Amino acid sequence: MEANLFLLIASGVLIATGVYLMLDRAMTRMLLGVMLIGNGANLLLLQSGGEAGAPPILNRDSVAAEQSADALAQGMILTAIVISMALVSFILALLYRQYRYRTDDVIEHDAEDQAIAARPAIAAAAPDADASDDPETGRMRSSGDTFGPRSFESPVKEVDGE
Repeated sequence: MEANLFLLIASGVLIATGVYLMLDRAMTRMLLGVMLIGNGANLLLLQSGGEAGAPPILNRDSVAAEQSADALAQGMILTAIVISMALVSFILALLYRQYRYRTDDVIEHDAEDQAIAARPAIAAAAPDADASDDPETGRMRSSGDTFGPRSFESPVKEVDGE
């Protein structure tokens, strides 16, 4: 199998440019980066299929080529196109939602994420659905996990006579 050097260089440039764009905080650049990485991966899959050949149909003779083309690479490229289209549509939905709320496409640090990251690493400080957090501020209360009757926390005793 002989690879086309131009397509290999083009796929490498597309993937490198896509990674560079994905590292930016602007959502539009992230979207362009995802699209470029998808196209670069499709070019690599095209190269993995080998050189062009006859259609991969059994018992069909062709004067165009002695060997048949690899259908697996073509099927993988079609699957990758569908997956990248779904990913691009999801990112477009996120981009539209962010534009509706902030009219800016730059993702900044979230204050609540920083507050969650500043919590202690003990298990009792993990976010949970009980009464350990103050509903107004979202911070931990000194009372901790005080909810329900105390009988839930004591060991169960066997009843004699049954």
